[in-house]
Amino acid sequence: MVQKPMIVLNFKTYAESMGANAVRMAKYCGEVSEESGVEIIAVPQIPDIARVADSVKIPVYAQHIDGVGAGGYTGHITADCVRSAGAQGCLINHSERRMLLADVDSALQFAKKAGLTAIVCTNNIAVTSAAAALAPEYVAIEPPALIGSGIPVSKADPGIVTGSVEAVKKVNPYVKVLCGAGISTGEDVAAALDLGAYGVLLASGVIKAKDQKAALIDLISKV
Repeated sequence: MVQKPMIVLNFKTYAESMGANAVRMAKYCGEVSEESGVEIIAVPQIPDIARVADSVKIPVYAQHIDGVGAGGYTGHITADCVRSAGAQGCLINHSERRMLLADVDSALQFAKKAGLTAIVCTNNIAVTSAAAALAPEYVAIEPPALIGSGIPVSKADPGIVTGSVEAVKKVNPYVKVLCGAGISTGEDVAAALDLGAYGVLLASGVIKAKDQKAALIDLISKV
């Protein structure tokens, strides 16, 4: 029996998880979290944050924030705005919303000022080390080629997980490492934890499942 992980479920922009579907998906997360004792974080689209946060007790994160504050920044997403909508944290630098390191640092500083927990996404060990030096609460290692592939990074490239964990320990041992890309089953989660990850970040393995709640239950079945 392995430790209970943190599960971060990215809703992305899938039709199965927007609007009313976002609320339903978040409620599934809440029910499974309460029944299992496993922390599950819902990460809906920005416009859905308020309705999701008002519907569930589990943490809700934003998919992205920019490193800007109040002012003339049309189209940007501010940390204070998502915080006021009900978000408790945010993703930064997801592979589908890549940022320059300076912009990651700026976004992270605004997240901290707003009281948001930050997960900085990375694609290799070097970037993971750089991200850890910025002192977010979490880094999530996700090789882009494996995202949505159904092939878990824990099997395809376990060395990038163990290497990231070791690199982070050297840079900042207080930063926790999440494992993403291709995660879809309880076995994948258990394998990620065995490699030293604190939890997992995933999306399509649950969001695109025919029975989303059953997929969530399977996800935590080995912990």
